[in-house]
Amino acid sequence: MSKPASRSSASTSASRSHSKPIMIASGVAVAAALLGIVSYTATKPSGSGGAGGSTSVAEVTADPTAGVYPELEAYARRDPSDKLALGRADAPVVLIEYADFKCGYCGKFARDTEPALVKKYVENGTLRIEWRNFPIFGEESEAAARGAWAAGQQGRFWEFHRAAYAEGAKEKGFGKERLAALAEEAGVGDLARFARDTDSAAARTAVSKDQEQGYALGATSTPSFLINGRPIAGAQPMETFTEAIDAAAKAAKAKTGTGGTVGR
Repeated sequence: MSKPASRSSASTSASRSHSKPIMIASGVAVAAALLGIVSYTATKPSGSGGAGGSTSVAEVTADPTAGVYPELEAYARRDPSDKLALGRADAPVVLIEYADFKCGYCGKFARDTEPALVKKYVENGTLRIEWRNFPIFGEESEAAARGAWAAGQQGRFWEFHRAAYAEGAKEKGFGKERLAALAEEAGVGDLARFARDTDSAAARTAVSKDQEQGYALGATSTPSFLINGRPIAGAQPMETFTEAIDAAAKAAKAKTGTGGTVGR
């Protein structure tokens, strides 16, 4: 089970950050409280053995605006050049995932749920997935996050993501040699560049930026998600995500008169 992370290092780096303040509205504060309070317990398995028990923050109603905080929609970067994103930049729904490669429940989501969401929604243009590195389990978590970013610089982030989240992968650790092996498995072409990029200041800055954003949101464990401004904590069942995405797509279509076709 994911445990709450220490905020000391993140707070220090946040004090040096020149990024635009993002917690500027009461809606953000409320959502942060929701994620902060329930994200720890939401990662516990349910009584039936699934990952993620039912929590108030993950419940989805028929109202497409329920539990949605418009201020949080601005967290979506929608940058066409983002190498850690999957799907159209103009997709009506953006799922932002804050995750750690040493997190077992993140791995469960990556193996069991995410591929189905890609097939159902990303491939038809409804959904965009934006990854945020949120390492909370120490040095190897940080190293894996930087390695994932480095793989992305050669267009192999999602292949690295798949290799790092394969069953049993995290038990092998994320030391230098292991990261190189994962990069090779992911098809990273220039392993020397991968090693340089992994240890670069640019990698550390990129990971720190994502991490600070997660802490500002109130996330204290992994995985944590935003779906068009709706916070969801924990590796919830597939139905939680499909209902949230369908509701977000419906709301986007009503708002703009477009929004793509919701996968069925």
